[in-house]
Formats: sequence, structure tokens, C-alpha cells
Amino acid sequence: MLLQDADVMWFRNPFTRFYRYADFQIACDHYLGRSNDLENRPNGGFSFVRSNNRTILFYKYWYASRIRYSGYHDQDVLNFIKREPFVFRIGLRIRFLNTAYFGGLCEPSKDMNLVRTMHANCCFGMDSKLHDLRIMLQDWRDFMAL
Repeated sequence: MLLQDADVMWFRNPFTRFYRYADFQIACDHYLGRSNDLENRPNGGFSFVRSNNRTILFYKYWYASRIRYSGYHDQDVLNFIKREPFVFRIGLRIRFLNTAYFGGLCEPSKDMNLVRTMHANCCFGMDSKLHDLRIMLQDWRDFMAL
């Protein structure tokens, strides 16, 4: 099992909101309302991955695909390959995490009672991310004080 998070603030246990039978689960910049909709815009800052043959093959394919899409960020490469026949052939079960629970600055959670994590996405540079994470933390403290 791999749980990856970069510039993500955890407010509650996220494990209760993961999909039981998914191999690869990833947060979104924009969530369209259905966890299996490949049109969702994934964000590589937060993912939950079960280690199995499907995910191992997928990560190898994703890594190798950087050559075909040189100059693109790994998140962009994921967006390109998520619909490719290879991903379907290996049977990878992808799920996109609802921004109501796994929000970010692109699409923040609207209900603090639901939020599990918040990601400092859609801002650029470490100073900007740290600034926004501090604001998130203060918002959480204010919410908890109510």
C-alpha cells in the first residue's frame, strides 16, 4: 500500500473515505461527481495505491510514458494515459476522490464537517503553498473552536 501526499493537510482520518476495491485512488483538482469518471482532473499531490500486479504495471507504464510526453509534468502524463488501452487491459481500477472530502484550493470542500484533507494545489511556489496551508490551518482551528 502506498499513501502519497505532498503539501496536503490532514484534518480527519482519510481511510474511511477510500473505495474498498479500487487499486489506484487520487485526489482531484476538479471533481465531476462520479468517482469512476475519467474526465475528472486528477491531482498527484494525494493518492492511495494498493500494491498489486495491476498497480505495479501501471506505475511502470506511467513512468515509461514520460518519454512519449517529454516536457510534461507527471500529473499531465497521467491525464494523457488514463484512457489508454493498456490501462484497461491490465484491469486497473481507478477512482477519483471527491473534493467534498479531499478538497484543495482549486475546488475546496464546502462542508468542514466532511473534509478529510486539503491540498495546496492551484498555487505556485513553496512560499505561496506555505502561506495557503497556514490559512487552512487557521480556518480549521477557528472551525474547531466553534
